[in-house]
Amino acid sequence: MSNVIFDLDGTLLDTGGIVDEVCEEFLVAKYGKQWDGRNLEKRLGKKPLQAAAAIVEDYELPCTPEQFLAETVDLVRGRFRNAKALPGANRLLKHLVAHKIPIAIGSNSYRSFIAEKLAPHSGWTENFPVIVAGDEVQEPKPSPQIFLEAAKRLNATPSCCLVIEDSPTGITAGKAAGMKVVAVPSLPSKASRHLYASADQILSSLLDFKPELWGLPPFQDWIANALPIEPWYISGPVIRGFGRGSKVLGIPTANLPTGAFSKQLAEQVCGIYLGWARLSDKGVFKMVMSVGWNPYFDNAEKTVEPWLLHEFPEDFYGEELRLIVVGYIRPEANFSSLEDLINKIHEDGRIAKAALDVPPYSAFQEDKFLQQ
Repeated sequence: MSNVIFDLDGTLLDTGGIVDEVCEEFLVAKYGKQWDGRNLEKRLGKKPLQAAAAIVEDYELPCTPEQFLAETVDLVRGRFRNAKALPGANRLLKHLVAHKIPIAIGSNSYRSFIAEKLAPHSGWTENFPVIVAGDEVQEPKPSPQIFLEAAKRLNATPSCCLVIEDSPTGITAGKAAGMKVVAVPSLPSKASRHLYASADQILSSLLDFKPELWGLPPFQDWIANALPIEPWYISGPVIRGFGRGSKVLGIPTANLPTGAFSKQLAEQVCGIYLGWARLSDKGVFKMVMSVGWNPYFDNAEKTVEPWLLHEFPEDFYGEELRLIVVGYIRPEANFSSLEDLINKIHEDGRIAKAALDVPPYSAFQEDKFLQQ
């Protein structure tokens, strides 16, 4: 591939959270109804008016889609500046721009909306000289028109373009355009996986994108089998978890109540991470941590399960645990057997233990967050 065409909402930017916030506030204030985000698949990847029509139908609102959109559009637009880049987005864009790979945006969103979404992010407006919006074509996605027009403006043949999408609608459009498609699903549940089956590759996040698989220059930023990330900080008292760490896996994990950092947790990619842990007055220790749903055990909620790489003589429930997460090892995965899962966890532990001895990971052992 010599060109890359990105969807925007849900692929590069987390605008879905903004829509949820506005709808939650608006539905309660205007109609006394509770927003629960139901039927996301009917709205994902659609034009604003189509998404509005789905909301009006699903919540049985006494208004037309046009009225609903007119009343909420400015509320949503006013929060575009708060939309965060999704994990791995900035890294990938900088990498492609540095290697002079032509890139474009192909989105069902309105052109004016796209400009407002890009503006708060340094370099994004300048790095996308080619943008094709939903109001610039006769037929939006799932029609291939947006992607075909983007290829035309890039002076590229469709077969030389790679599409990166988060919605089944966008995947259908990309494949219809004769392009390869990488999916980073915004509908991650098991029940939705079949909607992404036509994609050429499905990733948990852009952190897992490997450019070399598509004939693009590889990343050179992995250090000691891990990827340095912007550190994130969490803390809380150690609580009892599912009771399977020590008993089932032979690997004692220290569970934290997620309520205090639920929003932060929701923003993090499911996967295996490494970092440093401060356990009350016992000291600072290396740790490896699982974030996600643990598909082997099929958790009902997203959790964090840190494994402190140190042998403790006794349990430490109730003690304060502070964590700095500084590196990413791999995406969350399922396993065919408990033995395979245990072997992989131990391999993750070995990677974390070795990586935390080298910069930049080693420097965080002295972070103020762990010394207070």
